[in-house]
Amino acid sequence: MSIWPRTDSAPSDPDGPLPQRATGPAIATDIRVALHPLFSMPELARVWRELEGRSDSSFFLSWTWIGPWLAQMPDGIEPQLLVALQGDELVGLAVLCPHLRRRFGLLPGSCWMLHETGDRGYDRLFMEYNGILADRRVADEVTDAVLHWLGERLTANDELVLGGLTQAAERAARRVAARTGHTLQLRIADSAQWVDLGIIRTSGGDFRGGLGRNTRAAVNRSERLYRARGALEHRVATTVDEALEFFAGLEVLHQAGWQARGQAGAFANAAFRPFHQRLIAEGVPHGAVRLSRISAGGQPVGYLYNFVHRGRVLNYQGGFAFEADNRLKPGLLSHVLAIEDALARGEDCYDFMSTPAGHKPLLSNAEQPMNWLTLGPDRLGRRMEAHCRRARGVMVDAVKRSLRGWIAPAKGV
Repeated sequence: MSIWPRTDSAPSDPDGPLPQRATGPAIATDIRVALHPLFSMPELARVWRELEGRSDSSFFLSWTWIGPWLAQMPDGIEPQLLVALQGDELVGLAVLCPHLRRRFGLLPGSCWMLHETGDRGYDRLFMEYNGILADRRVADEVTDAVLHWLGERLTANDELVLGGLTQAAERAARRVAARTGHTLQLRIADSAQWVDLGIIRTSGGDFRGGLGRNTRAAVNRSERLYRARGALEHRVATTVDEALEFFAGLEVLHQAGWQARGQAGAFANAAFRPFHQRLIAEGVPHGAVRLSRISAGGQPVGYLYNFVHRGRVLNYQGGFAFEADNRLKPGLLSHVLAIEDALARGEDCYDFMSTPAGHKPLLSNAEQPMNWLTLGPDRLGRRMEAHCRRARGVMVDAVKRSLRGWIAPAKGV
């Protein structure tokens, strides 16, 4: 692959003025970028955690996620470590996985995937808030330098696959596309929605009071009905064993809910359970993973599997005990209780992350785009593939509307 041979080069300054749309930090010519085989896991853990302590990275770039992701990676994948140095100081790290693909099943091409593997099952673990782990003092400059270094080395049939990007990383990718003349294609358009708990505190601290009238009534009615069965409890697991017990309970309810709708559910993915069992074991002791059980009269109403990072609670998965009585809203109530718990703990945000769900717009007060992109040379094959992707997205959207009776933007655009 074209990136491979040039592992010791620094990003070069482009000749001539940049296009007008390429705003943002100039490429830092003193940042040197190189690609290496992975260090040993103990050494990589040490280096990664040290840089993480100097960064403002997301949970998905923390060693709590990256360590289990590397440890559980399927055979046949050859991850490479991208390193950025400023002088002798480490200022950036990322993991890239090479992946061979055929466009339309015919045209060969090479992908470099940022914190993804190209294995469809494994990538369904779902990386979000993706980017470059970078020293906070030069984070924008490092991201620009790394993506530019990679972009310069893409040949005709190469692509850089950038999934679930932070807004800062997407802005950097757009600047790189402008500088290199590559095209940036949208694979999936989505958004992340969350509850900004600072806004709630500023307005008096009553989360439910700020909900829409119908939503608030549905939550309170559901709570009354559950309380009629006995004590209503939101319990956070305090040990790894208890968290794994809650995770097993979540699996039962999650799978039952999805299978009732004729779909497989997350646990049908063979990679899902072992990865998260390891993540839970490593994350619970230092508070990075939070499993909670919501119960009424001693019986589970729902389970939530959340991550906690830099004051942000990220809702990753849930399982709920749905019943025939549609006045009971186990998912809605579970999230409201978890949000109120985060508010009481002094945390900053309860983040639902990406992928559409009915409760998200009802409970959220903030939102931002989160997109899945590819960067590569402007070629006819890529343009044709993008056109087919847009057409497929329109078709998927039409099917969703006809089957579910609600209107949502197509994800595959």
